[in-house]
Amino acid sequence: MELEQLNAWQLIVKGGPIMIPLVLCSIIGLSVVIAKVMYFASIATDTQALRQEVFAFLKSNRVSEAVAACENSPSPVAKILLAGILKLGDSRENISHALEESSRFAIPELEKQLPILSTIAHMAPLLGLLGTVTGLTNTFHSIQVAAASMNPMSPGDFAGGISQAMLTTVAGLIIAICAFVTYNYLLSRVNHFILDMEKTGNEILNYLTQVSSS
Repeated sequence: MELEQLNAWQLIVKGGPIMIPLVLCSIIGLSVVIAKVMYFASIATDTQALRQEVFAFLKSNRVSEAVAACENSPSPVAKILLAGILKLGDSRENISHALEESSRFAIPELEKQLPILSTIAHMAPLLGLLGTVTGLTNTFHSIQVAAASMNPMSPGDFAGGISQAMLTTVAGLIIAICAFVTYNYLLSRVNHFILDMEKTGNEILNYLTQVSSS
């Protein structure tokens, strides 16, 4: 049977037992991607508008409303602003420390589960190679057994065994490429959030320092 004529399940079965961990890797990777995309969508906010709103409240001495605006926003930038506002009137050092503490909790949440994708991207090709090596070993063993029984395998049988062994390598590479691309995309989203947090932290730190010194 030609590989093109096989459905997904038949390809998995034909690829041998190593296809099981490869399928698990693809399922886990897909679940991580979906979870992270949904999480990023849930915290996406117009941070420029949020900063303008919060600073407008602070300049009008409406601190409680600035706090409420931060608490009502799901963005990690809002957590940075809130950490600074709660230290209003304190020293620059204490404000800076509060901002760093807030970032220390926010960044791991942004990066959560990304190491799983990185691990899959590195592990899938190795699993594919392992499946190919074990498949080739089984094929050559079958050739040896057939030759010993004076019933040698035909070129078609040999080619079928090789194609079966190569299926795991193909599957491993496909999974690794998908995991690597999505990992880098999600990492770029994380870096975008982190840069936005750093920018906001510097702005609120300088503003609160000026207020405290005036």
